[in-house]
Amino acid sequence: MASKFWASSAANALKISCSGTKISAFPALSRCFSSVLDGLKYTKSHEWVKHEGSVATVGITDHAQGHLGEVVFVELPEKGVAVTQGKGFGAVESVKATSDINCPISGEVIDVNTKLTETPGLINSSPYEDGWMIKVKPSSPSDLDSLLDSSSYTKHCEEEDAAH
Repeated sequence: MASKFWASSAANALKISCSGTKISAFPALSRCFSSVLDGLKYTKSHEWVKHEGSVATVGITDHAQGHLGEVVFVELPEKGVAVTQGKGFGAVESVKATSDINCPISGEVIDVNTKLTETPGLINSSPYEDGWMIKVKPSSPSDLDSLLDSSSYTKHCEEEDAAH
C-alpha cells in the first residue's frame, strides 16, 4: 500500500499523465497509479460504498481524487439528513475544481467524518480509509445491486480516460 501511495503522490507532484499505462512491477495498480479495491461498490460518478451490516460507508475514489488534485475543502451533510441514491450530498473543492458528491445509496446519514473539515487532504492521502465522508443507514440495500464492482469500475475509468 505504501508503494501505491508513493507512486500516486509522485505522479501527482510531477503532474505525470500515464494514460493507459500499467506498471508491471505493480500489476494491481490501475491507470494513473489509482487503486480500486475489491469488496467495494462504485458509481460511474466516482464514489465508493462499503456495506457492512446495517451501515454503508461512502467516499470518493482514488481515481476521482487523483483527477481533482489537492483537496482544500469538503462540504458534508449533518447527521440525520436523508440522502438519495444518485443525488448530491456534499461537495469537494480542490485547487483545480469544485465537484458535487453523489450518494451511491439511499438512507439516513448516521455519521460524518469531521476530520475532513480540518484535514481535507485525507481524501488525497487515504481515500478508502481515513478519507471516508459519511456513514449511511441504508433504506434500500438493493441500491447496491445497481452499482459497479471493482473490475467494472476499473473498465469504466479506462474507457472514460481514453475518451478524454
